[in-house]
Amino acid sequence: MKGVEPVVPPVTRTEIDEFLAQPTLAVVGASQRGRKFGNMAYRELRARGRRVHPVHPSAALIEGDPAVRSLYELPEPVDGVLIVVPPEETERVVHDAAEAGIRRVWMQQGAESLAAIHFCAERGIQVIHGQCILMFLEPAKFFHRAHRWFRGRAGRLPH
Repeated sequence: MKGVEPVVPPVTRTEIDEFLAQPTLAVVGASQRGRKFGNMAYRELRARGRRVHPVHPSAALIEGDPAVRSLYELPEPVDGVLIVVPPEETERVVHDAAEAGIRRVWMQQGAESLAAIHFCAERGIQVIHGQCILMFLEPAKFFHRAHRWFRGRAGRLPH
């Protein structure tokens, strides 16, 4: 119908827990300089025992670890991908994820694209959007615990 916005599938706490239970992840959006949110998320995931593979189109190393240029070049299969890039890049990344057989995607706040969310939903890719991954990694640091508490009080956390 013309003028009707497509419905965005809601995110559940179960989907978040399932994503975070995965032992092997890729991160698209960490930088060579180490100052981006993608780097912080990369470090936090790695510190909690995940095998994390950085994906960057031109960097050889991210956080001292070898980076690959695309999801097609990962050294092993991954259970999910965290996307921390602008929305227009997210659309390309989810297409690559689908072709690479990746079945879980987390679009960090600010990386979401309605087109990318619907692309994932149509292909049976579990997609998390509108949530900060660091709010749910345990143990969460103070700032992210506070962020989670405020979002919960506002009724903006998944159930």
